[in-house]
Amino acid sequence: MKALVYRGVERLTFEDVPDAAPNTNEHLIRVEAVGICGSDMHAYLGHDARRPAPLILGHEAAGVIVGGPKDGKRVTINPLVSCGNCPACTSGRENLCPDRQIISMPPREGAFAQFVAMPEANLVQVPDHVPMVKAALAEPLAVSWHAVRLALEALNPAMEQRALVIGGGAIGLAAALALKAMGVADTVISEPNNVRREFLVDLGGLEVCAEPDGTYSIVIDAVGYAATRATASACAAPGGVIAHVGLGEDAGGLDVRRMTLQEVTFIGTYTYTVEDFRQTAQAIFDGRLGTLDWTEERALSDGARAFQDIRSGTVAAPKIILSPWA
Repeated sequence: MKALVYRGVERLTFEDVPDAAPNTNEHLIRVEAVGICGSDMHAYLGHDARRPAPLILGHEAAGVIVGGPKDGKRVTINPLVSCGNCPACTSGRENLCPDRQIISMPPREGAFAQFVAMPEANLVQVPDHVPMVKAALAEPLAVSWHAVRLALEALNPAMEQRALVIGGGAIGLAAALALKAMGVADTVISEPNNVRREFLVDLGGLEVCAEPDGTYSIVIDAVGYAATRATASACAAPGGVIAHVGLGEDAGGLDVRRMTLQEVTFIGTYTYTVEDFRQTAQAIFDGRLGTLDWTEERALSDGARAFQDIRSGTVAAPKIILSPWA
């Protein structure tokens, strides 16, 4: 099969690799659509020791089951594989499983390929009316759904629900959509990149700014740099909640003194639970997260150029979706 293989810092090659082979209780999936994630970019730039070269990246995927009793079923893929038996798994917090694996990290190759193998429990069937390009968004949307759910659960119900999302990429945009789907109408996205900000404005129905002003009861940091954490610290209202999703850099930025004196809750959020993923997929199928027409589609064979374009900051769309068969 063909795959896009990470070969070193800022080096990707489209090449022949051994066919994906499912283990017991796994299905072979013909990948129809796979998104480029920020974590893929971190690996591409050599910033993620968890993803050493050579490796097939990619974990935001949807496709069709090949072979077996469910041959031909359209599915979206939850890429997080957990043990199912530990206290985290049995309490519904599978994302904290100490033995968790995710495709695109060893020992599991990713979905920037024509085929990938996945356990039965990680597949959600996709209705015929939902395009695969939109079904592939279930994973990044679930990341934001999880973060927003945790933030709302932590917020004092007496506080006004006013939200700031820092970052207008796919995770930030998804967070804004999740906030609105969960009833937070007063939501602002802060995005300094002019190209991306104009794209978001053109989508309609979103309030977008270059720099935030005032304070907010909920702040979602979808970037995760010291500078964005400093903004989150400054913009969180007394008694408010910061949900930190981005993994841009490891340290710096938080104003711990202000957060302590103003009793600001800080929540680190990672991926999603199985239930979060299923709820997100259903919200996509029901149209509760909007039209989801903010992606750009390219061939997997052109994946190296797509990464270069994202690196240069010239891509307006929050998400590039690659097709292994184009």
